[in-house]
Amino acid sequence: MANIKSSKERIKTNEKARERNASYRSQVRTASKKVRVAVEKKDTEHVEELLKAAFRIIDKSYNAGVYKSNTVARQKSSLQKLVNSLNETSASKAEAE
Repeated sequence: MANIKSSKERIKTNEKARERNASYRSQVRTASKKVRVAVEKKDTEHVEELLKAAFRIIDKSYNAGVYKSNTVARQKSSLQKLVNSLNETSASKAEAE
């Protein structure tokens, strides 16, 4: 344990930030998982709103400083690609019928 007052304060601040960051990361993982599950179930009605919610949470975590810009771009791109693949398969099935 630190002896200097500013070091003790810094430890408290870092702990609060760590907990806040963990919360944001958890929210991002949960939202991403919901989108992936919806894509696996081919739930075209809900996948768009889940994607929008996931993007919102990812952007919030970026603004809070949890993720860097390239990480956010990669996550959003990955989710969008999944949703697009679902839309393409459902569109190709509609054309076949």
